[in-house]
Amino acid sequence: MGALRLPALTSIFTSSSSATAARYSPLLPHRSPRFRRLSSANLSAQSTDQKPRVQDKDKDRVITPRSQDFNAWYLDVIANAELADYGPVRGTMVIRPYGYSIWEAIQDYLNVKFKETGHSNMYFPQFIPYSFIEKEASHVEGFSPELALVTIGGGKELEEKLVVRPTSETIVNHMFTQWIHSYRDLPLMINQWANVTRWEMRTKPFIRTLEFLWQEGHTAHATADEAEKEAMQMIDVYTKFAYEQAAIPVIAGRKSRMETFAGASKTYTIEAMMGDKKALQAGTSHNLGQNFSRAFGTQFTDENGLRQHVWQTSWAISTRFVGGIIMTHGDDAGLLLPPWLAPIQVIIIPIWKKDNEKTGVLSTASSVKEILQAAGVKVKIDDSEQKTPGWKFNFYEMKGVPLRIEIGPRDVSSGSVVISRRDVPGKQGKVFGISMEPSTLVPYIKNKLTEVHSSLLERAVLFRDSNIVDVCSYNELKEAISQGKWARGPWSASDSEELKVKEETGATIRCFPFEQPEGPKKCLMTGISADEVAIFAKSY
Repeated sequence: MGALRLPALTSIFTSSSSATAARYSPLLPHRSPRFRRLSSANLSAQSTDQKPRVQDKDKDRVITPRSQDFNAWYLDVIANAELADYGPVRGTMVIRPYGYSIWEAIQDYLNVKFKETGHSNMYFPQFIPYSFIEKEASHVEGFSPELALVTIGGGKELEEKLVVRPTSETIVNHMFTQWIHSYRDLPLMINQWANVTRWEMRTKPFIRTLEFLWQEGHTAHATADEAEKEAMQMIDVYTKFAYEQAAIPVIAGRKSRMETFAGASKTYTIEAMMGDKKALQAGTSHNLGQNFSRAFGTQFTDENGLRQHVWQTSWAISTRFVGGIIMTHGDDAGLLLPPWLAPIQVIIIPIWKKDNEKTGVLSTASSVKEILQAAGVKVKIDDSEQKTPGWKFNFYEMKGVPLRIEIGPRDVSSGSVVISRRDVPGKQGKVFGISMEPSTLVPYIKNKLTEVHSSLLERAVLFRDSNIVDVCSYNELKEAISQGKWARGPWSASDSEELKVKEETGATIRCFPFEQPEGPKKCLMTGISADEVAIFAKSY
């Protein structure tokens, strides 16, 4: 590729400031997890040299309590759960197998939904001529600070610098112009799974990195109504995904003019409340109108023989959703994964004391695994002998595995197992004597996975709703934001007044929710009539 001429970053991944042991003694008791920890301080101090960091293995640290330092807790969880590590270039990350498995589960669900709604997967180049970016004025203005440019290739200065893909609307339009000629070519609906590069100055693993993974859908239509219907359909797909797969109760709505995607007529969003009460824009769908088709001359001949510009949409979810899952559900013990996205739904821990018990326990554990695998459950046995069962309990709790099955000699004799829920700690979440018979075990496990999902969603809904404050004045809005909460109130003020809120409180309009209260409303800022309420919050 040649040399990349890019500005230096100033920062990277910025930081803010039991019963079983009794049954199977002398095994170690169930304790707080202690694993090698990649600290927030280490992430902040990351350098571009590629020398490995030396860590004192005798000084393992516990995960920072979530309530003590949310950012440090988040970084600890990512490191200890082996989700990701940082790359040698500032602001980049290496997604490890466990973290990538969560992304694969997201892909698996969305791929089916995209194809059900008539979209086909394809792929576009990651290098885009800079002149393409310049064609749509608001687009280049919005993205210029984040662009990574290639100026040298093959040891020579390029005649035209290239942009490393920040998003693909421009190159998509270039190709659509060649593929679309008649109304018979419409609608054209495609999606690509790709990486994008945005030269962020403040980064956080999964949430905001120089390079990240996503899907980006792009469609072209014959009418404005079709494009609007498509944009709304895809935000609905994202909303259902958040609730039904990730157990995250997002609020779907429309962005304000100031927060609309550069080059779009309207942007729709799903906004999620994280454990520190900040908002995360978890997915977006844009009605692009004819902005890009006019810039690129993307036209078709309609049924009356007239030339028309196409109407377009684009929409995306990225690996930041993995960060959203961590920050929505995680606790002091580590990850707490929603079952349908968990790489491992059930972990089996075989337990024995004597050598003559080992064979029977392992054979039974293997049989249980086969039963669950045949039923479509993602299950794993940890039969390693280097760590105690107590250590394993903590390790897989930290990795967020929804259910744990314990099998010891007494369980083998009784033909039953012990099952523990990750979301219900201690004895309260543990059930003894569940039969190993497939007719009993399989429905029990599937019901428990469903219960875990419902419990996580209910917990997240209660947390979200208890931290949204309805406000009627600017002073009330400022008070709510100062308390770290979301403020919801009527809004019909100007862009300049919206900017004032951002400058004075650090909060932005996250969206105008689709679900709106009925009755007359007065703008919290101006006191004049307002048609909608908006939600304000600080965000990632």
